[in-house]
Amino acid sequence: MMAQFIMEETASAPIADIKRLCCRRPYPSRQYRPGDTMRVFYHGDQARHHPQLYFSRGQLRAPQEVPARLAPLLAALETLGLTPETPADQGPGPLARVHTLPYLQFLESAHRRWPEDWGDEVISNVFVREPNALRGILAEAGRYIADGSAPIGEATWHAAYASAQSAIAGADALSQQERLAYALCRPPGHHARADAAGGFCYLNNAAIAAQRLTASGARVAILDTDMHHGQGIQDIFYSRDDVLYVSIHGDTTDFYPAVCGFEDERGEGSGHGYNINLPMPHGASETHFFERLDTAERAIQLFAPDILILTLGFDIYHADPQSRVGVTTEGFERLGHRIAATHLPTLVVQEGGYDIASLETNAHAFFSSLLSA
Repeated sequence: MMAQFIMEETASAPIADIKRLCCRRPYPSRQYRPGDTMRVFYHGDQARHHPQLYFSRGQLRAPQEVPARLAPLLAALETLGLTPETPADQGPGPLARVHTLPYLQFLESAHRRWPEDWGDEVISNVFVREPNALRGILAEAGRYIADGSAPIGEATWHAAYASAQSAIAGADALSQQERLAYALCRPPGHHARADAAGGFCYLNNAAIAAQRLTASGARVAILDTDMHHGQGIQDIFYSRDDVLYVSIHGDTTDFYPAVCGFEDERGEGSGHGYNINLPMPHGASETHFFERLDTAERAIQLFAPDILILTLGFDIYHADPQSRVGVTTEGFERLGHRIAATHLPTLVVQEGGYDIASLETNAHAFFSSLLSA
């Protein structure tokens, strides 16, 4: 199978598999040219989500996915002369092409239906997907919130909705022949399943953007360089061959999301070989990260996408509270060069990054390199 061919770097894969991976659909041909400008999309409602609860590994912890993450990212863009645009509201239709209607109904209404004396945020003390009769808001929360890191507050739906609209606007910009766009998404999205929130994520921004692009005939590769495996993206596209998902992440053994993200998860049905996980051991060096990136880039080249979506996490930075690897600020500069060198129209979708003190510096390093490479 193609994933094995890439992972083992042998010439033993069947020729039919290689041809299948490289087969292209008609789509307007264009390349990203170094020096092109970058459109940025961000909505002020994204700052309204302010979680108060974060339950992880047996402890209640201080939330890390907080509105304060936004200011340094916006400051980095300002220093580069980039002004965010407010995305147009494309309605819930693009969300419903990725997420189930029952889940969207729950996410939109949960806080209104949560009894006031239960607390300010919706989160269950029961996590049972099946069997679950879904009788009552507590049971629904146990079904549609996958873990203790995605509480739903009064403004969570509005912030997540606005974040998804930023990703949709970025996808539309590329469909309109723009070559580079950045969706400053917050809350992030790559852990959100089609029918469940989790890992600070509620709507899967990158998946929504990818679905938007495939609907217009594009062949899309998603490169996920966040510290954590994006199990939501994996689940959504696991049986499809029109979207390649490649994730470079920390080993998920006893590390979020813990239950998936391993190398032998390669897709199923027509999607077999189109899901590639490249986990790094905890304590891995920056060199190790770029070795994984080498492998990811070879897979992307063979897939020959029309558009690249980079789900960018600054939580691989060595000082980030979520990091288990040693990427430096210079490493983000190098990553920007490498993405530019693909010469692919690229949508950058923001994911993690929780060391607020370093966010502006690391974002500036990445984007200045991407734009000037």
